[in-house]
Amino acid sequence: MNSIRLSRAAVRACPAAFRVPIQCRSYADAVADKIKLSLSLPHQSIYKSTDVVQVNLAAESGDMGVLANHVPSIEQLRPGIVEIIEESGGIKQFFLSGGFAVVQPDSQLSINAVEGFPLEDFSPDAVRAQITEAQKIVSGSGSEQDTAEAKIELEVLESLQASLK
Repeated sequence: MNSIRLSRAAVRACPAAFRVPIQCRSYADAVADKIKLSLSLPHQSIYKSTDVVQVNLAAESGDMGVLANHVPSIEQLRPGIVEIIEESGGIKQFFLSGGFAVVQPDSQLSINAVEGFPLEDFSPDAVRAQITEAQKIVSGSGSEQDTAEAKIELEVLESLQASLK
């Protein structure tokens, strides 16, 4: 029996089974809701909104975008940009030195960081000058603690410099 005959026979045998719509989630359904976002530092909340469509994060496991109904997860953040896309079309960018992002099942996203600043607050010239100073300390004969701190500072400053381009 060829495949066309076989499919006709199957439809005749159980016609109701082929009329049931298949339930699946499409892209439009996935982004119909908004994200409830909270971006906090230990001493203050720097951004809070319920009208966020997407958040792009620099996670340790790789860059990721979070939409409404995202799979629940906890991500460690590396130094980099958090980009917030609002429902109105506006885009906010913050530079974080690291932290954690917690995605909860009800489209809530909490981002907690030690340091975070709006990207427009940084001057590329000032960042370059600080990188030069940190490189001098790393290559110099300072104490182990000073060298370790300068290496961390250099990593964060290089991430910031790449974000400013």
